[in-house]
Order: sequence, then structure tokens, then C-alpha cells
Amino acid sequence: MIDINEAKKKLIDLGYSDLYVWQDSPGTYYDWHTHSEDEVRYILEGSMVIGTKDKVYHLRAGDILEVSAGTKHWAKTEEGVKYLCGSKRRI
Repeated sequence: MIDINEAKKKLIDLGYSDLYVWQDSPGTYYDWHTHSEDEVRYILEGSMVIGTKDKVYHLRAGDILEVSAGTKHWAKTEEGVKYLCGSKRRI
């Protein structure tokens, strides 16, 4: 199991703020969208798939994915997932 405090410290060290834990139930799907800031997902439990126009990422507990501001992407989970989210403004 991922230690939430260690996970938060790691993301803060990477420059992320506004950290919060999010959970999606099995079968959740987020259609194509973008974010105005850089976003990060640190998988704490379960798994999810995030796709961009260039690549599909299969994420499991312990994996971190950084998505740059303006990157069009989608996300889904088959088994459910719990993850730490954060954002970072570009300078």
C-alpha cells in the first residue's frame, strides 16, 4: 500500500500543489478533455488507463503520470481506482 504522506511529499517536491485524493468506481470514463494547468495522477490503489493522441498509459498503484496543460486526454477504470491529484502552473 502506498503511504499517502510520502506520496504527497513526492508530488510537492515535483512542484505540485492543491493536492487531493480522488476515487473512481469501476466503469468510470472521462471523455476527451484538457486542463488549464499541468496535472499529476499518483495511483494509490487499483488501476486506470489514460490516453492521449500519442500514447495510452496503463497505470497501477505506485505509478505517476504528469499531463501537461492543454494536453487532450481521456481516462477510464475497469476495476476502480484511488489516486492523488495535484496541479502546477507553468511559469
